[in-house]
Amino acid sequence: MIARTWRGWASKATADDYQRHYESEVAGHLQQVPGFCGARLLRRYDGEEVMFTSITFFTSMDDVRAFAGEDPGQAVVEETARRALTRWDERVTHHEVAADLHGDGH
Repeated sequence: MIARTWRGWASKATADDYQRHYESEVAGHLQQVPGFCGARLLRRYDGEEVMFTSITFFTSMDDVRAFAGEDPGQAVVEETARRALTRWDERVTHHEVAADLHGDGH
């Protein structure tokens, strides 16, 4: 499994807008990609901004390319996200998932 990690920052005023976009539009898009295995959106205050870290999981790099295109290291930042964010990473990182541990859901 491949983990794709990306970060973006929003003002405190637009952070909820970005989170809603991720939970609706991004989620809908990802669920249509073959090999999509799930995603997590992490959120924390970073000074005057809110930093988001998105971790999406795919079965293989071929599945990542189906989502991101021929340059899988290029960030996919839709126009709605660009309006809510103040800045973002233009490049993403990919990692092989070495261990996949699940708790009891708490």
